[in-house]
Amino acid sequence: MIKSMTGYGKSMAEIPQKKITIEIKSLNSKQLDINTKLPWLYKEKEPEIRNMISQKLDRGKIDLNIYLDILDNEIIPVINKAVIKNYYNQLKEITRELEINIDDQLLPAIMRLPDALKTEKAELAEEEWLIVKEQINESIIILDLYRTEEGKSLEADLIRCIGKILTLLESIETFEGDRIIKIREKLTALLTENVGTENIDKNRYEQEIIFYLEKFDINEEKVRLRKHCEYFLEKIATLPPNGKILSFIAQEIGREINTIGSKANDASIQKLVVMMKDELEKIKEQTLNVL
Repeated sequence: MIKSMTGYGKSMAEIPQKKITIEIKSLNSKQLDINTKLPWLYKEKEPEIRNMISQKLDRGKIDLNIYLDILDNEIIPVINKAVIKNYYNQLKEITRELEINIDDQLLPAIMRLPDALKTEKAELAEEEWLIVKEQINESIIILDLYRTEEGKSLEADLIRCIGKILTLLESIETFEGDRIIKIREKLTALLTENVGTENIDKNRYEQEIIFYLEKFDINEEKVRLRKHCEYFLEKIATLPPNGKILSFIAQEIGREINTIGSKANDASIQKLVVMMKDELEKIKEQTLNVL
């Protein structure tokens, strides 16, 4: 079986005064790339969150977002008495030096100065973190199921493409016999035209023609191509991650198809080679998204 690197998972939880939404998505990538967007309350848990993701997800660009909705006012601004007193004493001294009487306006002015109010930030309770942690795990599981389902579709497409390549490979045999005969006839005609039949050393000619025709022999390439396709299908059936090895096998399949094309010297076989290359391109695109 194979898994896709594309996936999406979402989970939600409500605790007293808070609503927590967790979203996680993944896209294809050569390695594991984790990005997180967390509320300030959960920043301290980022290393643990990254560890949770890396243990359960292989490869892919992973984006995890946690959204926190406060249902009640639990963050209350508090008057910073020490700062206000300090501001007041300094401003009082300045008003005396300038002989200005603005006692009534000092306090409203001070309250607008920086740090006059401070926010008492709540700490992350262990009970809350356990709930959030459970929901993160839940969203990862949902994403992984999504990857598995999409992997089934990818697997069907890849098997279909490999099947088409094998069918086209079998079709090559239809044209192989005529191909050799045509090449031999063409060479004989050229030699007769330029040298003359009476001047041809038949024994030497047969040796040379055999040597020449060996360069056009594609039996080894056909055997290797069939083996690579069978190995590809074998690796599809293994447990993920298997995307990288499928990409490597696809490269080997491409080499054999290209060699067959370069040796073919036959228009009908060239057409089949072009069709095989088309299927191979589909395979390469699909394997980029295989875990």
